[in-house]
Amino acid sequence: MIQLIATDIDGTLLDDNRFISSNTARVFNNLNIPKILISARMPQAMYYLQDALNIQNSPLICYNGALVLHNNEVLHTESIDLALIHQMVKIGVENSLHVSLYRNQEWFVEQHDEWTAREIHNTRTQPTVQSLSTSLAYFEKTIEQGGAHKIMFMGNKDKMDSAFAKAEELSASVLHLYRSKDSYTEISPKGISKKSALEILLKKRYPEINMSSVAAFGDNYNDIEMLAGVGYGVAVENGKEQVRSAARYTAGHHKKDGVATWLEENMTHKKSDSVEPLS
Repeated sequence: MIQLIATDIDGTLLDDNRFISSNTARVFNNLNIPKILISARMPQAMYYLQDALNIQNSPLICYNGALVLHNNEVLHTESIDLALIHQMVKIGVENSLHVSLYRNQEWFVEQHDEWTAREIHNTRTQPTVQSLSTSLAYFEKTIEQGGAHKIMFMGNKDKMDSAFAKAEELSASVLHLYRSKDSYTEISPKGISKKSALEILLKKRYPEINMSSVAAFGDNYNDIEMLAGVGYGVAVENGKEQVRSAARYTAGHHKKDGVATWLEENMTHKKSDSVEPLS
């Protein structure tokens, strides 16, 4: 019996307009069980999607699990320490890559380039534009807030290959490097994943729900552990081959409301079957 839905966003839940379709919103509204967005995105890039799904008061799992929020409360946080941030920034700069730094509600970029514009378009968020040295000094000055929840490289594939290899050589034991596209590398603390964050969320907010009662949806490599670790792991049709192999079920293409269709075909829970999170 499915008691909670956890879904990735990009390439999984969004339609071809990179938004929530009216059909997906309708299906989610008809299911009165917890619905959790779980993504590599920052919180602000998820709030407007919660609004579209009418789940504004639901918890969020951000930065691939490095930050778990419920309303204004931080349920879990893990970040990259300052020395490693300096090392990763140096690698990105040496390879002429765009470097984005993320912490909590903040996103820092050095310039408003094509990569910044692409992320603004994709996530409807706005960064703080300042030199990397200024951002690093800010992190040092406010280190009590923790390090970076995520570092992202964007740029030329060949240069990304070089940067990825160097970053992995220096930090594979303490950082998780994830190549979401040929031109994108997302860097997170080693100890986190979508699965581990989901387990933490269940323990703190839904202790009556087991992982075996969770339906999780995803499309990319960072979803594999989560899909394999829940009772109902569902890969969308457009997902990577390894992701579809790890999942128990397959849904339709994300541009054809695959998640909503799968839920409508497989869920028997209606509005009477509600589960409320602990406050």
